[in-house]
Amino acid sequence: MSRRGGRARWLAAAALAGGASVAAFGDWNLFPLALVALAFLFFAWTRIGTPSAAALGFAFGAGLFVAGVSWVYVSLHDFGMMPAPLAATATLLFCLYLALFPAAVGYLQARIPAAVPVRLMLVIPALWTGAEWVRSWLFTGFPWLVLGYSQIDGPLAGFAPVLGVLGLSFLAAVAAGALAALIASRVARRTRLTAAGVLVALAATGWGLRSIEWTAPAGEPLAVSLVQGNIPQELKFVDGRFEATLETYAKLVERAAGRLVVLPETALPRFLHEVPREYLDRLKNLVAARAGDVLVGVPILDPDRRYYNAVVSLGAQPLQAYAKSHLVPFGEFVPPGFGWVVGVLKIPLSDFSRGADTQRPLNVAGQRVALNICYEDAFGPEIIRQLPEATLLVNVSNVAWFGDSAAPAQHLRIARMRALETGRTMLRATNTGVTAVVDPRGQVAGRLPAFTEGVLEARVEGRTGATPYVHAGNAPVVALAGLIVGIALVLGRRRIKNASRDGGLHRSA
Repeated sequence: MSRRGGRARWLAAAALAGGASVAAFGDWNLFPLALVALAFLFFAWTRIGTPSAAALGFAFGAGLFVAGVSWVYVSLHDFGMMPAPLAATATLLFCLYLALFPAAVGYLQARIPAAVPVRLMLVIPALWTGAEWVRSWLFTGFPWLVLGYSQIDGPLAGFAPVLGVLGLSFLAAVAAGALAALIASRVARRTRLTAAGVLVALAATGWGLRSIEWTAPAGEPLAVSLVQGNIPQELKFVDGRFEATLETYAKLVERAAGRLVVLPETALPRFLHEVPREYLDRLKNLVAARAGDVLVGVPILDPDRRYYNAVVSLGAQPLQAYAKSHLVPFGEFVPPGFGWVVGVLKIPLSDFSRGADTQRPLNVAGQRVALNICYEDAFGPEIIRQLPEATLLVNVSNVAWFGDSAAPAQHLRIARMRALETGRTMLRATNTGVTAVVDPRGQVAGRLPAFTEGVLEARVEGRTGATPYVHAGNAPVVALAGLIVGIALVLGRRRIKNASRDGGLHRSA
């Protein structure tokens, strides 16, 4: 590592490891890949000098996010009409901003004096978890590709109802540290045995937790119909297409057999008051005849001329509405000082108002439904605000903004984690995919092919009760990570002080 060429090879290898780990966040059951990639990074941090630690973390993060979230370019250029050079630059800068979080972990872990085993299996995992927590709320947050999501099909998934995805990130990082300890040449045999024991204990406990039923069925199974309109994004707001869109969804609702019918985000691409009354009555009567309700994604305008990305219910129950509260920067609202972006992006309705944080579940089709719109389901602490009152989770999305990219599969994995964390069925109705039913164990019980028009029919159970995560949220994991780092700092400084004092005594002698 003293030579420039050797340092460059380490950085290139870290970037490749970060990029390869993205495969663990897709449709494939490749959860070990994320652990192996992270183990390489942790191992590399024990082999290089302090000045290179941040650069190594940055390289890993750059590989991870450039490979994993470069689909942002599709929304900016293909559908937002931003010039290609500007869209590519904006996407790259966004990915490099995200790479700063692994870089910060590298910088900090190198400056905390701790023995290699402690650093690998406690200090670095705590810092990694802390960085992901900060990333989940800083500048409104972007908790995409959080490490825990990669483990939903592995043995650690049993911890999700207890600790949430952030807890899975911590435990996955501990497992990666244990793997790194097994291959590190400068650790004792006892340390390797400890590392192996940690891996076995994590896997065994995780599998054991999967057998626990944290919630219980509530009432009779409910017939649901999830509608996928497959309206091309580039045509959605084109003049003359509105009537065709209305007819597409009306025919799909006519085909639907469920007592609860769910349409995607902004399925009706005009304000609610601009949709013909007879059309809304048509949808309402179709489901009210079977004592049901339809949830319709449609923007709404209030008397103060503020507009919201919303879902309204039509049917046997009185009209109810949910307004999205966690908006997408630049896509749904313009941060202060960035008004010029509106002139570059051609995104309709790009300055929504926020819905209230205190909204409660909708009473529809005999269930209490916690609504969330688009990437709101990436924020676990916000989803549990409606629990344990809610018996079902419903997400409506329009991931057509990202085309045929990795985004829909990554988003489905996020929805699966919310179902597992809360012990609730998650229903997902999307415009182009992935429309799916996710059971309370986080498994996909049914899905429609992407980029097809159709209705997914299923029977699901509402659930009551609360998982430990619903009660406590992320607080225990964040506190544990902070405690580990704090203790490591105190002990490390004490060790340095003692070593300095002993050195001074020896010199005096």
